[in-house]
Amino acid sequence: MVKEKRFKNRLHAGTLLAQQLTSYAGSSAVVLALPRGGVPVGLAIAKKLHLPLDVFLVGKLGMPGHEEYAMGAIAVGGQHIIETALVNELGISTAVINKIVQLKSDELLRREKLYRANRSSLNLAGRSVILVDDGLATGLTVLVALQALKQVKPEKIVVAVPVAAQDSLQRIKSAADEVVCLSAPERFHAVGLWYDDFNQVNDDEVIRLLDDAAL
Repeated sequence: MVKEKRFKNRLHAGTLLAQQLTSYAGSSAVVLALPRGGVPVGLAIAKKLHLPLDVFLVGKLGMPGHEEYAMGAIAVGGQHIIETALVNELGISTAVINKIVQLKSDELLRREKLYRANRSSLNLAGRSVILVDDGLATGLTVLVALQALKQVKPEKIVVAVPVAAQDSLQRIKSAADEVVCLSAPERFHAVGLWYDDFNQVNDDEVIRLLDDAAL
């Protein structure tokens, strides 16, 4: 694994990841991208390996009043992780946590309906799932996605990310069947620092990319 590597953009990162995943080309595997940033990475992998692309929605559970800081993460369907030590230290009540979980769950369901339109979700049971994001910072969203996906009993789950913080990468390796990561810098700081172009991916772009994958 290359310790430090930069990427032109998410499509470039996905193309490089695909080169490490060629054993899945043309198989029954499915590429499952985490919106929003994981979708262009996932599209590049799906196109190169001739695999179907779908989305799996997860979201950060932000601390009340400081939503940019995560106290946990949630997957569509309600499966969630809470950083118990953190919320106990800050004295965040169960009632407040439950309210935030419900609001985020409702938002994920709304976004899933928006992204998928008339497309049904892919059947994942008994198939290899390549779970893709544009990078791992805390790794919480990928961890909760792994927990939720295991309930549908795929054959195996491969986590594929261009770049990751080293401690988060170790957490994911203990939870996934296989992990493919191109770069794990010692001084990570943030996912976006390892891309020349890390423009925000909006909902319209996600829909366009999913339409492209369906062609």
